[in-house]
Amino acid sequence: MKLGISNFMARGGSLAQPKDDRGVGLLSSWGSLDRVWLASALLVAGLAFFDWSQAEASLLFLWDSLLSIAPFLAAAVLVAAYARASGADALAARAFRGRLEVMIVTAALFGALSPFCSCGVIPLIAALMAAGAPLPAVMAFWLASPVMDPEVFVLTAAGIDTGFAVAKTVAAIGLGLAGGLITWALQRQVGSFADPLKHRPSGCAAGALVDKPPVWAFWREEGRRGQFMREAADNGHFLVKWLVMAFLLESLMLAYVPAEQLMALVGQEQSFAIPLAALVGVPAYLNSYAAIPTTSALMDLGMSAGAALAFMVAGAVTSIPAAVAVHALVRRPIFLTYLAFSLLGAMLCGWVYQLVLTLG
Repeated sequence: MKLGISNFMARGGSLAQPKDDRGVGLLSSWGSLDRVWLASALLVAGLAFFDWSQAEASLLFLWDSLLSIAPFLAAAVLVAAYARASGADALAARAFRGRLEVMIVTAALFGALSPFCSCGVIPLIAALMAAGAPLPAVMAFWLASPVMDPEVFVLTAAGIDTGFAVAKTVAAIGLGLAGGLITWALQRQVGSFADPLKHRPSGCAAGALVDKPPVWAFWREEGRRGQFMREAADNGHFLVKWLVMAFLLESLMLAYVPAEQLMALVGQEQSFAIPLAALVGVPAYLNSYAAIPTTSALMDLGMSAGAALAFMVAGAVTSIPAAVAVHALVRRPIFLTYLAFSLLGAMLCGWVYQLVLTLG
């Protein structure tokens, strides 16, 4: 799971941020009435009332899907917990050193491989900017980070296929590189890019960006062992609840969505399939994990691979919580540039991927 770093923000900071379900403790995470579990339960209850046979089929589909993805799910959870417990996520600071062109490349690569989600990366971005990190490098990291991470790669390879997961990783890196380089060019021409932040974090935020060496053998420290267990439990719960809902929705899509109508909109022969998928991805996207079964179902119904990639890339970068957080952090010209990069970049990634598949 891409992990937020709340310590990068001052307690009294003025930036409003959406809260991630994973930020609560294990007891509250399991003990409170979770709206995702509630939505899944209501979905099954409603389905049982109106179509009992489909309710049985959906539950069986859910069980089979969870069993098939369980090994990959366990691996993803353990990788994320290890990154957090060992302190490997603190390596982000090293991506913003040296020459600007090197920083852009490093930030794009690190963003695609780092354990930060589109919302959780906001505190890190605020600290980077307050510490004087150049906007082009920050933009490269910001665009690449929510599209791909080790967990998403493993689950995408299991839920769709490895080739698609590789293509999504390349898209994340390419989007970050292009966004960083274009921002670098715009920064020389657009005056508002010189001072990107709406608010300057006060207190410890500006000095919070630290570069501590990771403790790879974290199990030797009791505190880190406890952190590993908490992260694994919270991340596992987060993934399972979203995958349960996503698999239920996938079963309904396969049962009720007419494949012919979907093909007419986003099939391989439709010239507007990829732009439409990118635009739909903005409001329809839940998160990187729930999107995997949804996208798999759409592809089974006839969505082209290029449209599916555009849907996932655009949705990851411009999901509503992430967009709200970005808007709260930076000035309007930069926010609009961020949206343009995500939508146009997603479309370009989809077109290129579809062309590669066609020529291959």
